[in-house]
Amino acid sequence: MKIADVVKRAFAMPLTSPAFPPGPYRFVDREYLIITYRTDRAALEAVVPEPLTFDEPLVKYEFISMPNSTGFGDYTESGQVIPVKFNGVEGGYTHAMFLNDGPPIYGGRELWGFPKKYAQPSLAPDKDTLVGTLDYGSVRVATGTMGYKHKALDTATVAASLAKPNYLLKIIPHVDGTARILEIVDYRLEDVTVKGAWSGPAALDLRPHALAPVADLPVREIVSATHILADLTLGLGKVVHDYLQPKGKKS
Repeated sequence: MKIADVVKRAFAMPLTSPAFPPGPYRFVDREYLIITYRTDRAALEAVVPEPLTFDEPLVKYEFISMPNSTGFGDYTESGQVIPVKFNGVEGGYTHAMFLNDGPPIYGGRELWGFPKKYAQPSLAPDKDTLVGTLDYGSVRVATGTMGYKHKALDTATVAASLAKPNYLLKIIPHVDGTARILEIVDYRLEDVTVKGAWSGPAALDLRPHALAPVADLPVREIVSATHILADLTLGLGKVVHDYLQPKGKKS
């Protein structure tokens, strides 16, 4: 294979059989259970990287079912998103993500910098309750429950909340183990159609685990819960801060 062919074909690994296709990545009937809770300020200060900042010590614990997604297939995801600001603009910083499918793990980490790890999340109704769980190996580390569709929410308001910026800390190591890429990525959800949104009473139980430390951001108070069904496109994003770029130098 000629050098020019290598350069032309290379967008993901492995070169001759990429683990995921090029985007855009469209999601149909993406279903969320988002439980917002108050945690300890010191715990957030220990994990939110500058230059991101936060006002209130809040965390959004998410369970997401994605039954129909371009190139990634049918999978479920669970993790923590922290409401933050970047240069005064409100958004969400993805702190932890766990999912049960290879291609979105590889693509999420390589393209955007999502902090994805392999685990076994689930999201489904159980009679009158929407139930989300996260198992790391054989150990249950998170359980979220919400009353099923107790109160309908305004879909336009929910769509606007989904359209806010999302921030990731992308880390790609060099062959010597040092960071070759270390940057804040801003990505957006695009072409969002909210098919339904509801709120209801909720509870969240997080258990300690050495390799899935979601309980390191402990639950002190449940603030709200939202159940969302939507179609959307996952945008590819842009770099908004480069930790390795000397100050004052443009990349």
